[in-house]
Amino acid sequence: MDFSAITVLCLGDVMLDRFLYGSMDRISPEAPVPVLLLDSRREMPGGAGNVASNVISLGGRAVLVGLSGQDEAGASLRTTLAEKNRLVDATVQSATRPTICKTRFIAAHQQVVRVDEESHAPIAEPEQEALCRQIDAHIGACQAVVVSDYGKGVCTPAVLAHLFRVARQAGVPVFVDPKSTDYTRYKGATCITPNAKELAAASGMPVDTAAHVEAAASKVMAQADAQAILATRSEKGMMLVRRGGEVLAVPARAREVFDVSGAGDTVIATMALAVGAGMSFEQGMRVANAAAGVVVGKLGTATADIQEVLHELEEQSGPDEVPHLLPLGAACAQVARWQARGLRVGFTNGCFDIIHPGHISLLAEARSACDRLVVALNTDASVRRLKGDTRPVNSLESRAAVMAAIRYVDAVVAFDEDTPLELIRALMPDVLVKGADYRPEQVVGADIVQAAGGRLVLANLQQGHSTTSTIGRIRNT
Repeated sequence: MDFSAITVLCLGDVMLDRFLYGSMDRISPEAPVPVLLLDSRREMPGGAGNVASNVISLGGRAVLVGLSGQDEAGASLRTTLAEKNRLVDATVQSATRPTICKTRFIAAHQQVVRVDEESHAPIAEPEQEALCRQIDAHIGACQAVVVSDYGKGVCTPAVLAHLFRVARQAGVPVFVDPKSTDYTRYKGATCITPNAKELAAASGMPVDTAAHVEAAASKVMAQADAQAILATRSEKGMMLVRRGGEVLAVPARAREVFDVSGAGDTVIATMALAVGAGMSFEQGMRVANAAAGVVVGKLGTATADIQEVLHELEEQSGPDEVPHLLPLGAACAQVARWQARGLRVGFTNGCFDIIHPGHISLLAEARSACDRLVVALNTDASVRRLKGDTRPVNSLESRAAVMAAIRYVDAVVAFDEDTPLELIRALMPDVLVKGADYRPEQVVGADIVQAAGGRLVLANLQQGHSTTSTIGRIRNT
């Protein structure tokens, strides 16, 4: 996964997260409360600023649009933003509102108390207009938008309506982390990412079971005219409910949880980057689930870098039901490791139902064009759609076992769609290989690979060999 070409516009309530660390060894003589002896402090962007930090940590670029005050916390916030590479500070300074600041006092790896500084007054009309101007100035350079609505004033109906309008005109997907229970405010969103409590409040429905979550998500999705709802369910994982699509769920991996601060920011930042890079909602959800698993194991408002996420994807894959097949997360991690070592990764695909000399010739030529070769097999259902009900002759498990034993092949994956387009987008190989019976413009994914700097190889085919003719000869004997 490479998000370096993806820029995400992050709009919402920007905060300063301040952490004060110390030890507690005695009780105050003034009141029955512990005394915290401070020894260090840390400051970082919070709220929409944490979303931007996650985008950067995962390898993307961010444009941050929100409000800050002309105060000490605002100066500290702007300093932390200036220190971040690949971030454009497009925040608007307010002359009337304080910077939102959350100060957390921490001892023995636990929060003792949190102090919030903020204004509950509506933002002024000139500030709304300034926010809209910043959106207009940057939307054209972005591949995705994240709205971080913490209910602190920035996400007014007027600002949101303007954002959705210009994003729709630019063809840019918009992801919303909601706080309002009125999802009509987010009308036109691509994907909304409530947690279970927020989903229950917005829908007025229970969310105790998977069926409850699906029903509640369907209700609010209709209210927002959104394409999808990604419901985060803490230890139960995530559920993706899409308009007119299959409901998908991924479990959370059991782990020690230190702090859930900012986990929702990580989820939405990852989803925006993934979809902005061309991944499907399902692929984005799996990557986001892995990223969330990384940050909950850290103390404080944390981010996940791309290598941590790739490692978590591999860990979440667990033992394979079919040992010869790599799950998507493990395949992405393996390709990333190879490419990090400077190795060229090749990709080819097919049914490969009955292996014959023509297949071996194709695989040999494919492997000669790269350092590592990934072969993608159509699932049994995909083969039936393409070849008819009598195919495949061999099951996916059998085909994968044979393919993995061929010395030219370094990894085997599977795809259930009619084409491997989404798989190519997720793996992003350096070399794409198909048989010479295809013209370049007919090869699925060639434009994507070549646009990323890769190349297309059309391998020579041995005449007189095909699976169909082999099956025909068997049936005539």
